Amino acid sequence: MLAQQRQAVIAERVRSHGAVRVAELVEEFGVSDMTIRRDLETLADRGLVSKVHGGATAVDIGSTDEPGFAAKSVRQKEAKEAIAAAAAKLVTPGQAIALSGGTTTWTLAHHLVGVAGLTVVTNSVPVADVFYRSGRGDQTVILTGGIRTPSDALVGPFAVASLKSINVDTLFLGVHGVNATAGFTTPNLMESETDKALIAAARKLVVVADSTKWEIVGIRTIACPDDADVLVTDAGLPEEARAALREAVGQLIIAGEDNR
Repeated sequence: MLAQQRQAVIAERVRSHGAVRVAELVEEFGVSDMTIRRDLETLADRGLVSKVHGGATAVDIGSTDEPGFAAKSVRQKEAKEAIAAAAAKLVTPGQAIALSGGTTTWTLAHHLVGVAGLTVVTNSVPVADVFYRSGRGDQTVILTGGIRTPSDALVGPFAVASLKSINVDTLFLGVHGVNATAGFTTPNLMESETDKALIAAARKLVVVADSTKWEIVGIRTIACPDDADVLVTDAGLPEEARAALREAVGQLIIAGEDNR
């Protein structure tokens, strides 16, 4: 078993059981104590577990907890890069697209600055800044107004009103959590209304979410799983989650894998 696969199993075990012990994992996987400790260190660095003496426990993520943009931007960087590269292939020159707030959509923006003739609607200050700094004269960027959240998204009544008369081909939506029952969720009530307005403005919904978002449930549902035409995630998503999401979303794309 590859280290990434083993770590995905360990992370899922912690989510379902609340805690794991190093000794039990050593026996189960048939690897050294040091290997398991490195696995737990990696998972802790990714924010998936909390290391304790002799093992690890689940990270307590509340339904209204919302980390700031800077804190989120250093998490799961490799996964977000892979997701962004895969999602960028869904964009063609001349399209009108929307990008919601979030560090995955911000990463995607860097992959889209080279696409000619784009019109980009966003409620994310960092996303708008990426396109602004690219200096392309053939791209149009529309930034909604609104109240700024900890994740540097603009939300609230002004943002919603500005989106009501806009129509785009595709929305790329970043989310706080993904759950088979609760759907795609956010910890910010006002952001949920703005995200719903973005969804209403788009003919196609593409959700971009790394595998650590699985089974995290924010206080408000933005959309149901079957509302998503495409969900782009990474190879760390557990097999049972893949099966559930393939049944629910229009298309599941695992970045870096053959999705034919």
